[in-house]
Amino acid sequence: MEDPEWKKYDAPYYPLEFCTFEKFSKRMEEKMNVTDVPSQMIIEYQGQIIGMVSYYWEDKRTRWLEIGIVIYSPEHWNGGFGTEALSLWIDYLFENLTIERVGLTTWSGNPRMIRCAEKLGMRLEGRMRKCRYYNGEYYDSIRMGILREEWDELKKNNPLFNSHGRTS
Repeated sequence: MEDPEWKKYDAPYYPLEFCTFEKFSKRMEEKMNVTDVPSQMIIEYQGQIIGMVSYYWEDKRTRWLEIGIVIYSPEHWNGGFGTEALSLWIDYLFENLTIERVGLTTWSGNPRMIRCAEKLGMRLEGRMRKCRYYNGEYYDSIRMGILREEWDELKKNNPLFNSHGRTS
């Protein structure tokens, strides 16, 4: 698919790189065959890959980590899949990495991502106004984050975050 719907929300101002299944599989194998925590994991539902969660180091020396998510098919949007996947991902990262904060950067053209982050207790930490130009319009860059102690408190006080079931 040359212009997938999901790409309209996932940083559309960056070009989409297509690759063969073999090339993609090789990349994923390389990322998964590391002694460290894998930087990407697939999201599977009823035996079908519906998306992927990821993290990257903004600055590994200072332990500044950012996460991302993509749900490929619009039929899986607005069903809580992203919220559940990110909840499990954040939990996994806090359990397996020595970090105090998980951040997420999106843009004002993706209100679903902003709502998802808010549902997970992330706070608005920064807004760079009109710095993303797409389809003839300027959009804001949005930085959100959650601290380990905030995440632990949220989990302690909200049983939905402890059940590994739907979080929304």
